[in-house]
Amino acid sequence: MPGFVDALQAGPIVLDGGLATELERQGADLSSALWSARLLVDDPAAIQAAHREFFAAGAQVAISASYQVSLTGFADVGVDGEAMLHRSVELARAATDGVANRWVAASIGPYGAVLADGSEYRGDYRVSVAELRRFHRPRILELAASGADVLAVETIPCLAEVEAVLAELAAIATPAWLSLSCSGTRTRAGEPASEAFVMARDCDTVIAVGVNCVDPADALTLVQSARSASGKPVVVYPNSGETWDASRRRWTGESAFDRADVRAWIDAGARLVGGCCRVTPSDIQRLRASVLPAIERVRRP
Repeated sequence: MPGFVDALQAGPIVLDGGLATELERQGADLSSALWSARLLVDDPAAIQAAHREFFAAGAQVAISASYQVSLTGFADVGVDGEAMLHRSVELARAATDGVANRWVAASIGPYGAVLADGSEYRGDYRVSVAELRRFHRPRILELAASGADVLAVETIPCLAEVEAVLAELAAIATPAWLSLSCSGTRTRAGEPASEAFVMARDCDTVIAVGVNCVDPADALTLVQSARSASGKPVVVYPNSGETWDASRRRWTGESAFDRADVRAWIDAGARLVGGCCRVTPSDIQRLRASVLPAIERVRRP
């Protein structure tokens, strides 16, 4: 089976969708501060089943259930956080069922995700780059040693956190993608997203850069910006277009996820394409069908 980096160079790869969305569809209660990571302890089989649903729908990459995992957060409930990080990757790996061209991305969520107060959608942490580096370092090191094919550093909302994660990624050999959460063409903290893409240009560990959990209407412009500013392959996996209400912990609005947009993303330089929150296996199945002609265009000599 080709390595992930080789496959990325060969042409577009289809990511999965919203893991938490699928878990909730299965009936899981994700209302705790640990969100879907709680199931790593309580119901790991549900996580594995959700990964399998996305693979069956045509996804080639499972993003692990480690987004919300912090060593301190699990320590507070008497659980070994390092073990849970490794378990998240093991569950995703088992869900590949040994099928060729299926890979595992170890999710590394932002500092704000662990706070569980919606600050990942604002980026207003009021902590230093040094503090952010200390927060991210243990998770990056553990997941780099977990056997994942790639690290998915995702939903990063501000330049300070971009600086912190890039500094830590530069010290490891495991390939990673860096994905921002934006509103329009700016980070959630209001800074130009293009500045973050430029920052990633010289980090050899980062093999793709882009956005996730953005409005689908913003995706194409951000893909173009990421490609131009970084010179790297682009990763893009927007949410459904609905809006997260952090105070009431629920989604509002209507879905605007349109698989036809993916063809434009690929033509603009996207090589990792999928969906984030509220994007279902059915959405990924339709996306995969829409992506195939675009994949053939990219791979044609």
